[in-house]
Amino acid sequence: MSILNTIIERAKTTAAKLVFAEGQDPRVIQAAHKIVNDGIAQITVLGTESEITQACLLAGVDACNFDVIDPLSSPLIADFARNFCEVRKAKGITIDAATDIMKNRLYFASMMCHQGLVDGVVAGSVASTSDVLRASLQVIGTSKGIKTASSSMLLDLASPSPGGYSSLLFADCAVNPNPDAEQLVDIAIASANTYATLTGEKPKVGFLSFATHGSAQHESLDKIRLAAALTLLKVKAEGLDIIVDGEIQADAALVPSISARKCPDSALKGETNVLIFPDLNSGNISYKLVQRLADISVYGPLLQGLGKPINDLSRGCSTDDIYGVAAITVCQVI
Repeated sequence: MSILNTIIERAKTTAAKLVFAEGQDPRVIQAAHKIVNDGIAQITVLGTESEITQACLLAGVDACNFDVIDPLSSPLIADFARNFCEVRKAKGITIDAATDIMKNRLYFASMMCHQGLVDGVVAGSVASTSDVLRASLQVIGTSKGIKTASSSMLLDLASPSPGGYSSLLFADCAVNPNPDAEQLVDIAIASANTYATLTGEKPKVGFLSFATHGSAQHESLDKIRLAAALTLLKVKAEGLDIIVDGEIQADAALVPSISARKCPDSALKGETNVLIFPDLNSGNISYKLVQRLADISVYGPLLQGLGKPINDLSRGCSTDDIYGVAAITVCQVI
């Protein structure tokens, strides 16, 4: 069974509530309808009456089995605006400005989650990742102990990796262009939590580079080594059940026989399941290459390090992609 099928079955055991921010998108309407029919979650879709009517027509959905809220006219706006003023009081925002902001569907969806009206948010089929993340950070913020929000991609492999895993996690692939060592620590810890939450497997985190355990010297390697060392200290100090190593090349991280030759003392032993890339260029390029050249399904970008489960979609996503990300969001709620 694929990791997504496992996640879907787990999601069906909950009564989670999600909000889809972009009800003007027929793909969102199709996914919402299917999710409710399949018992994955209760869904609220944001959109005006005309948007929902047109999107349902294009999606071939005759009758909504999900709730609909118009973020432009909802009576919730007044309460949301007051709460946003409280959340952003350090910025001195006025109630009028907050009211206007809460009419933005991304902010409205995030505030629904912040207020506990829903358990998670799915957005991004129309909006950019930066817009989704900005609203999430301003309303909800990061989780305890994490300063840097990030993203990851869940790879569902057709056959197990050399280390024996049917799924891998790549990070960061969509948010932080050039993270420093401290930010890489946050990315690693959040990614380990994402992987454990979704798969139930113990996270084995590898900080990837072009060198393994000092086999090369270059200033670009310094932050990777520091990040790995700082992550190890945090794991030990907090008693986290995570294996960490770096700097390490991808082949040594993923293939036990190569690990035995290149770094026999590595705690990962070629069984890495969470791969941390040094920057956004390498992370984004790598997941897209793997996705297009191999028989692999990729889900994400999954936002992580936030105080609530909020996930982004690719603007090129399919209805099935939205369905899968929603099921993943439900499991993060669990």
